[in-house]
Amino acid sequence: MARPRDQRARRESLIEATYAAGRMHGLRSLSLTDVAAQAGLTRGAILYYYEDLDALLVEAHSAGVERFCDQRDATIAALEDPREQLAAAIEGGLPSGPDDALMSLLYEFDVLSGNSELHDELVQKLYLRQLETYRRILAAGRAAGLFTARLDDEQLAMTFVALEDAYGLHIVGGNALMTVATAAAAMRAVAAELGCPTSVA
Repeated sequence: MARPRDQRARRESLIEATYAAGRMHGLRSLSLTDVAAQAGLTRGAILYYYEDLDALLVEAHSAGVERFCDQRDATIAALEDPREQLAAAIEGGLPSGPDDALMSLLYEFDVLSGNSELHDELVQKLYLRQLETYRRILAAGRAAGLFTARLDDEQLAMTFVALEDAYGLHIVGGNALMTVATAAAAMRAVAAELGCPTSVA
């Protein structure tokens, strides 16, 4: 029997293989065989750790949400000025580039929402985490007298999440006209116009 540390390492490697295989084949046609080929294993070896493909996808999505949201929240928590926090949230909410396998998989779950209760639940979990990140920053900015937006925090948070998702889809979709830098600059400009500056100057 594999030791707990070995099992954890194998599960982590299978999650990474799922991201890569999902990027290559798309979630609609992804199979355990695809993940196994990416991981250099047999389907049977994967079934030792996961009951089926859905179970693997649930864990891959949960791990992805934690990685994406927890890393961004940790970066924000290290900053004191809400303006810097908002800038960090914008930067951290965008994909690293067209080859960002994790973000590509998370966006594809969005596309599949409505197909099953499982997909709906996973998509809503990520969305609520995104909203909460922005809500905290906006509340802190208002309390400090740094943000003067007319929209309420809920509407502002929804707007920022919608922008990062829309730009992110263009980035992972390979739109050469949309770069990470262009998207981040546009979001910062919108934030400033809404009364939420991201610059401390």
